[in-house]
Amino acid sequence: MKIEVIRAAETWEQAGAYYVRIQGMARQHGITLRREFDMHDTPDTKYIVLTDDDFPVATCRFYRIDSESAMIGRVVVLPEYRGNGLGKQVVKEAEIWLCELGYKKAVVESRDVAVAFYEKLGYAVSDQNLIHGDTFDCFRMERLL
Repeated sequence: MKIEVIRAAETWEQAGAYYVRIQGMARQHGITLRREFDMHDTPDTKYIVLTDDDFPVATCRFYRIDSESAMIGRVVVLPEYRGNGLGKQVVKEAEIWLCELGYKKAVVESRDVAVAFYEKLGYAVSDQNLIHGDTFDCFRMERLL
């Protein structure tokens, strides 16, 4: 693998993020485009895209919650690339960018099956109440940057 990191600013780069989300999550879980692309996909949203030989294979997005915290979400790795540490890499790249932008805390809403993944990255469940979303039930987790 020849993995490169893109901080997606241009439309063609963001298209890579959208491709990974559609192929790696929406199709796999039967999520409609209207549900996958929500009110947080705005011009102010930041996207990380990992590519392998210029082909998008992993992504995440983040957006501002308040002056000190941001939400990292839509962490997706294409199925054929899972198990290679790309999920960890894409989250870490987002955290680096968040620090550069002056944020102090990263927040995720983790599906129950991914809580252990985020705990390994230093996140802790901040609210034991399950968040009932349109697609998945999640736990809110946080990490100081």
